[in-house]
Amino acid sequence: MDKIPNSQLIEGDIPSHRASWKKIQPFALTFNGYHHWGSFKRCREVAEEGVKLYRGKKALNQSLTDLRTCLFFEVRRWKHYEKNPTKKGMDYVHGLVEAIRVRVAAKEIA
Repeated sequence: MDKIPNSQLIEGDIPSHRASWKKIQPFALTFNGYHHWGSFKRCREVAEEGVKLYRGKKALNQSLTDLRTCLFFEVRRWKHYEKNPTKKGMDYVHGLVEAIRVRVAAKEIA
């Protein structure tokens, strides 16, 4: 898939709520968190905030851009590990996908 700006993202672009890792990866890469934030470090900071919220059992209520950053970073993280995500990892990824879907359905583009 090509890069898709938030303003052009539609629900049909988003994988299903239980999509496989193989289907989620290309979607996650339609956004480049490193490029958007200007550095690996800032991208990682945004992504780690998402992980903290999720582990703290708090709602993933970040902006669409932050959620896409989190998903992008998870794909990069697991590629670095040279593994597929664990069950817990996939639960988080699916949570991100659904939070993204909610923002897109609400036409939130920030």
